[in-house]
Amino acid sequence: QVQLVESGGGLVQPGGSLRLSCAASGREFINYAMDWYRQGSGKQRELVATITSGGITNYADSVKGRFTISRDNAKNTLYLQMNSLKPEDTAVYYCKAGFLGGTWWGKGTLVTVSP
Repeated sequence: QVQLVESGGGLVQPGGSLRLSCAASGREFINYAMDWYRQGSGKQRELVATITSGGITNYADSVKGRFTISRDNAKNTLYLQMNSLKPEDTAVYYCKAGFLGGTWWGKGTLVTVSP
């Protein structure tokens, strides 16, 4: 069983920055494929960014050049650095872990981008 706890959300003005963190339990974090998803009000959950166990990253077109996903395997922690935030980035952000056919989700952290 993998437990994921997101943090770092909050209220930020357009153009601002936030860094989200996702702390993971388990000894196998280094082998997990990790993702960030988000779900805006009334919208479907969408994939924002991914990072493989080998550090290969991929991003949704809507966040390319603004968001950076990274991981610190020594700290069992996933990050999402979000810059140049826009009101349309407002959502609950979730991290997801994948390993050996299993998937686990955190409970999410709310990001609100508003003047």
